[in-house]
Amino acid sequence: MSSDPAPQTTGSRLLLVRHAKAVPKGDPAEDFERALGERGRADAPRTGRWLAENGYKPDLALCSPSRRTRQTWQLLVPALADPPDAVYDERLYDAPPNTLVTVLAERGAGLGCLALVGHNTGIHELATALCGSGPQELLEQLRDGFPTSGVVVVDLPGGWEDLAPGRGRLTALWAPAH
Repeated sequence: MSSDPAPQTTGSRLLLVRHAKAVPKGDPAEDFERALGERGRADAPRTGRWLAENGYKPDLALCSPSRRTRQTWQLLVPALADPPDAVYDERLYDAPPNTLVTVLAERGAGLGCLALVGHNTGIHELATALCGSGPQELLEQLRDGFPTSGVVVVDLPGGWEDLAPGRGRLTALWAPAH
């Protein structure tokens, strides 16, 4: 997967981060408390390093309050030189794309770059719906899936008002290699 970051010119930037690999699913009632597995605990810091090395600096992090998303954020933060505040919003837990858009629009006002740490399938559906342009190779990779600990960088030229299907540009896509 490519990691060719482009400088942000105008508008807003969205860093979509899928939580790291969690322990296998068990009782559905316990899904919220699923922790990261060994691979997830190793991959999340790599995600933080990738963000830092490529100059991605979120102004705010929005995070699902589930255990695995909180752990992902907490493990990637040490790599960031100037980590942003994190907001744990219960609406982000296993949310569909329209709910993610609502929360992003509410929280993004006045900010240049937001990070969203969330879950599949919603975060993958949001990424594919937003990205109407970008390098063809990256768009094809994104259609194929959104791996755990992965990052999708979406630029919104018109700012948060462009948080609509097809209005974003896929700038970078990265995931730990296994």
